Amino acid sequence: MSISRREFLETTALGGLAVNAMMGAQVDAKTGMPTRILGRTGARVSILGFGAGSRFLAYQDEEKGLAALNRALDLGVTYVDSAYAYGDGQSETWVGKVMKTRRKEVWLVTKIPDRKGDDAMRRIEGSLKRLQTDHIDCIHMHALVTAEELKVAEAPDGIINLLYKLRDQKVCRAIGVTCHADPAVLKDALEHNDLDCTQMALNAAKVGNVFGAEAAGFTSSFEEYALPVALKKKMGVTAMKLFAQEKLNGKAPAEKLISYALSLPVAAAMVGMPRMEHLEENIRIAKSFQPLSRQEMNDLNGKMLPLKASIDRFFMNHVDC
Repeated sequence: MSISRREFLETTALGGLAVNAMMGAQVDAKTGMPTRILGRTGARVSILGFGAGSRFLAYQDEEKGLAALNRALDLGVTYVDSAYAYGDGQSETWVGKVMKTRRKEVWLVTKIPDRKGDDAMRRIEGSLKRLQTDHIDCIHMHALVTAEELKVAEAPDGIINLLYKLRDQKVCRAIGVTCHADPAVLKDALEHNDLDCTQMALNAAKVGNVFGAEAAGFTSSFEEYALPVALKKKMGVTAMKLFAQEKLNGKAPAEKLISYALSLPVAAAMVGMPRMEHLEENIRIAKSFQPLSRQEMNDLNGKMLPLKASIDRFFMNHVDC
């Protein structure tokens, strides 16, 4: 799937139906959950991912949190997205208690905050113990923000070289980077490194801080600046911040906000579901998902874009922990 920025815009102009075909969409016969291929990994994952961040920890009671995750898996969710930063390992610990018996059912992801390789290795060793597994399907460098951070990560003793080694050693199947602050920095990270996956902020407000993006002649959003690079490199792409940390709540129906992200060429959308009724409703939305037309997507953009500047400022210093 080699795609230029122009070709990307032409494809997305056709709307979600073309995207469904591009992503190899199928419906799981047992659960009714739609699935897509996660880029060059070849893995087939549910289009709805279980976001195991602050909304997972909002259950407060561990038993209730584990019940929610088990319920999600029972209903067909196969992508579980954790991180060390979510409660300083608490999310990984909770997820690990489910993985102890259900590891083979999921594409398991965790994210590492360190940029130096030695620090990251110590963190990953702890993550493996907390997640109760000897391998993680994808390890992301978590929440890239600045070009300076990227330089540290790309240095010979940085986390990226460590991730290459762990991938070679089968400690992880795939490696990647997440970003919700600056599409220009993410674009550089994707262009310069041999990564398999990426997770970026993609929502109807076209989130994405500017820095050098506008000067380069591009719209300052992840959707139009970083996403085409990931697709050109056949990376597995997942969307996050669909609700912009609740800042888009009530501005459009949840079904429209989720459907917007899933009408983009992504494999899955990560959603935090802090109450069981949210989980049930979001899974219902995923199972009944119908791609939006390009006109419907444009209409949502028009309604959400006035909120973009304030959302961009918020995400510059935000990590969901």
